[in-house]
Amino acid sequence: MIELNIKDEHVEKAKVKSKEMGVLNNSIRQGKGNLCGFVGEAVIQDYFKASEANTYDYDLILSNGKKIDVKTKQTKVKPRDYYDCSIANFNTRQNCDYYAFVRVNNELSKAWFLGLVDKKEYLEKSRFLKKGDVDGDNGFVVRADCHNLSINQVWKMSKHEDKE
Repeated sequence: MIELNIKDEHVEKAKVKSKEMGVLNNSIRQGKGNLCGFVGEAVIQDYFKASEANTYDYDLILSNGKKIDVKTKQTKVKPRDYYDCSIANFNTRQNCDYYAFVRVNNELSKAWFLGLVDKKEYLEKSRFLKKGDVDGDNGFVVRADCHNLSINQVWKMSKHEDKE
């Protein structure tokens, strides 16, 4: 994983986008994760020098035309490599090429880029959990049907060095 500093411009951009968005249908945290999610997108856009798309299907476009959907989780601590990267089951229909996984700390000062993974490969290798299941790896009660894969597996599959 790569630790990145969050810039003031990332947070300001995220605040504007979060306010514009409001609460989406199927929002697991009823809109409370919007700011963090948009900070994650801004950090990854900056990291890859990608173009902003901000569609339902994907968030960013790489210079080679590949589409990225950024998945961000908020955290109190630096993530451990056995923590999970998750995708809600209803998001698996999004028309993107890659998922980029990010963790953002509560203070919005640090982000961790956990990997850029081919969508199809992620879905093939991840484990499916139903809403209400207890994740055996960490005891978390799953809030929505999802696909999980540990950070260390995501990083091994990642195209992190390409920066396409």
